Amino acid sequence: MVEAKLKDPVGQFMEFFKSFADSRGTLKYRERIRQMVVSNSKSIVVDFDDLLLYDVDLAKGLVDKPREYLNYASDALYNVIKTENRAYAEKVRKFHARFRAAGDLVPIRRIRAEHINKMITVDGVLVRASNVRQRLVEAAFTCRNCRETMRVPQVTRSFTTPSVCPSCGRRGSLEFMPEESLYIDVQTLVVQERPEELPPGQLPRSIEVVAVEDLVDKARPGDRVLVSGVLSVRQEYSQRLGRLTTFTTYLEANHIEISTKGIEEVEITPEDEEKIREAAKNPQIVDKIVRSIAPSIYGMEEVKEAIAYMLFGGVPKTMPDGVRIRGDLHVLIVGDPGTAKSQLLQYVAKLAPRGIYTSGKGSTAAGLTATVVRDKATGDFFLEAGALVLADNGVAAVDEIDKMRAEDRVAMHEAMEQQTVSIAKAGIVAMLNARTSILAAANPTLGRYMTNRPIAENINLPVTILSRFDFIFVVVDKPNKARDAALADHVLSLRAMKGDVTSPFPPDFLKKYIAYARKNVKPKLSDEAIERIKSYFLGLREKASDDSPVPITVRQLETLVRAAEARARMALRSEVTAEDAEAVIRLMDYYLRTVGSDAAGRPDIDIIMTGRPRTVQQKIAKIIEIVEELEKELQGAPVSKDLIIDKAKQEGIDKIFVERTLKQLLNDGVLFQPRDGFYKKV
Repeated sequence: MVEAKLKDPVGQFMEFFKSFADSRGTLKYRERIRQMVVSNSKSIVVDFDDLLLYDVDLAKGLVDKPREYLNYASDALYNVIKTENRAYAEKVRKFHARFRAAGDLVPIRRIRAEHINKMITVDGVLVRASNVRQRLVEAAFTCRNCRETMRVPQVTRSFTTPSVCPSCGRRGSLEFMPEESLYIDVQTLVVQERPEELPPGQLPRSIEVVAVEDLVDKARPGDRVLVSGVLSVRQEYSQRLGRLTTFTTYLEANHIEISTKGIEEVEITPEDEEKIREAAKNPQIVDKIVRSIAPSIYGMEEVKEAIAYMLFGGVPKTMPDGVRIRGDLHVLIVGDPGTAKSQLLQYVAKLAPRGIYTSGKGSTAAGLTATVVRDKATGDFFLEAGALVLADNGVAAVDEIDKMRAEDRVAMHEAMEQQTVSIAKAGIVAMLNARTSILAAANPTLGRYMTNRPIAENINLPVTILSRFDFIFVVVDKPNKARDAALADHVLSLRAMKGDVTSPFPPDFLKKYIAYARKNVKPKLSDEAIERIKSYFLGLREKASDDSPVPITVRQLETLVRAAEARARMALRSEVTAEDAEAVIRLMDYYLRTVGSDAAGRPDIDIIMTGRPRTVQQKIAKIIEIVEELEKELQGAPVSKDLIIDKAKQEGIDKIFVERTLKQLLNDGVLFQPRDGFYKKV
């Protein structure tokens, strides 16, 4: 506390800027002011807690009478800078004190009349940002009669020209001079409640934020922001009734802070950190975490293990040439009806430090990525962030992804691999971050999963999106006496409230554990892990030859690295061990065995990458060759269907496969029919 309080607030603020010292004895704001002068900055960021520690009355005055006290702080800053660099102070004239986290942190849905004209702080997601405009703050007018120039401050929203010249007294002689007037940059933002804090069944609420001068373009749609400012009101207007007695609130921003990572929003106390570190010492920690994910859902051990890896995530890397390699894992669950896919997705969306749940049927391309909307009042275009952008550094759970329209689903491609969302609409060209893991669920096309058909035929998804998932799991509801008995006991005991859901870690603790691990642990591959992953990859690749299928590609190699890093994170290890590599190899084997194997049981990654096993591709290529050969023999005449079937039979290809392939080749535009029953190559 200052020994002798100065009477005027300007003097108190000056003393604060000059004399406040932090715990190490450094004159914190004196140093920041020097940096301001060096960097030609117009504003200084002040921690509100420091002001509260220095003088409670001064902090209270700032909250209760913010406009007055912000001017006092601005004047005080000018006076202090004047003593440091007089020329710079007189050149800039107006400086700003930006108070971080000033006043009470008020949820957007709890803003009331009592907060009007008070300094408050709101927390949320920036969903819209207008173009930067210039607002007139001092208008210059020249008299056409006496040529005198006068300056008039513009404090209201409407622009008016003075009717009488103060020098010569002539009416209507003043002319506005735009090039000699003073302007400031202004931008309108819309901050919305965070999706994870939204009460069930409620629409998200938002507040308009007006940012001026150095606060414009500080944040972009999708960013999590903490905005401190003065809550102001604007009278509503109706074309039929004129001015109304109701007012809308907006926030005049004083400071905008961007939260770059969702994990920072989870509050972890020193006691929590101690518990997390203690839990990580358990050698069974990975197994305990996996068992803590949706414990009320029976079985699905491999799926839950992959989800655990997804929640912790690998380490993103930026190469020296600027290429970015994602660390996020994507998981797809394809399953029969009633296998608790939606329940699992909703659970994960709540468990993730930043999670969003959306259903494919009610999602559009714009809703998932970003859209450009026009403001009804001003006519300006706004950029509005979608679900994948809002889930940046988190998890987006997309249920019923197969029900989405194809043109909407295409929007996810870029977000899944490049982890960005590009927009080029209505003259707005922008790129937003979408560094999110995607957990998707889909139902089989024919109602139930047909194990004798490849996954591309079982699910209404293009291979372009299937190939981007790191892990794909098939959940089949097949009768099994022992398993069905255990499942029935589990479900009935839960429904009768007799059984207890045994979970090693409660969801709140697990959420903090995930956030702590993602923030503080950046594991690197050990030589043993590299050798084990390399030998597994090369061992599978060696099985490939001209005739046999390709068992694995570099995409799966990257998946192994990401999953191994995630497993090391689960144990809070700084190094990926051979044990981690073995565990993720076992999961990859399960994935390839259940989803990526041909009819002979051999691993064939083409089933996921192209939608067809290698053996089927070879048969299709052979049928195309047969059509070409017969066409040459007939000197370019169309080839009959019967002739193709006979020739294919000699090559060991059955009639049903030929008929299905001919239909597919017609749809793909490879063949065409000059007349019914006859084919020619395009």
